Amino acid sequence: MSKKYFISPCLWFDTQAEEVVEFYTSLFPNSLIKNILRYGKEGKEIQKKPEGSVLTIDFTLDEVPFVALNGTPAFQHNESISLFVYCETDERINFLYEKFSESGSVNMPLDKYDWSSKYAWVKDKFGVSWQLDISKSNSSQKIVPSLLFVNNKFNLIKNAANFYTSIFPDSKILIEQVFENINEIENGTLLFAQLSLNGYLINLMSGGKIKHNFDFNESISFIVNCNSQEEIDYYWSKLTEGGEEIECGWLKDKFGIFWQIVPEILNELLVDSQKSDKVMREIFKMKKLELKKLLEAAK
Repeated sequence: MSKKYFISPCLWFDTQAEEVVEFYTSLFPNSLIKNILRYGKEGKEIQKKPEGSVLTIDFTLDEVPFVALNGTPAFQHNESISLFVYCETDERINFLYEKFSESGSVNMPLDKYDWSSKYAWVKDKFGVSWQLDISKSNSSQKIVPSLLFVNNKFNLIKNAANFYTSIFPDSKILIEQVFENINEIENGTLLFAQLSLNGYLINLMSGGKIKHNFDFNESISFIVNCNSQEEIDYYWSKLTEGGEEIECGWLKDKFGIFWQIVPEILNELLVDSQKSDKVMREIFKMKKLELKKLLEAAK
């Protein structure tokens, strides 16, 4: 994986990961299915999944990395995290709008808006939220995760931007846009920010004073691939400040975003069916992952 893309969004499903990946990779150029991990015996015992069924699929869309995970039906996708696509041409935005809205739903129809000559916000048939914009991007990353801060978090964009850029190396705030002349919103409050986290772009958006019935959840998390235990310790320590440790390398930061802090070698440890059960059992005992114990289990 290219270092600039050492962060990967992880999309959580119940059993649809294969169907999801097949659908998405058919829509984007420069797409590739890279690695498929399957449940071993522990799948039936721990996650109630048949042995041999898909656990995760690593794939790229227009060279941007993603992971699809088959877990449980516990977490439903919503608009708190969407995937923003810089389409650049009429043909491209029309194509994606048609494909994503088919058997899905439309939040904002394809049209001209104050901020764009052509834009749409849709949910696809799997519940994943997409924002489509005809505007061009100066970056090679044409698909950018967008985090929507709603309700009592609406005014935390600046705080979040400073928090994330202080943690990841070679990071900076690329764009800031403030609310303009909005009653009951303090002057200078950010409406939008775009961050570069070691070369990986993320958008932060404010939901303003409008009440929303959703918030961040585990349906989309962000995987940070680490080269050493020192890196795991660092990101775990920084991202759990004011947040919460979960299990299996998962954590929730102080803004409610979910992260997975994992060793980059993890796929290699899990791809061997003779080793994967032992490694997975160790993972389920842990909160922060301990690379030494995982390597010992693989032996």
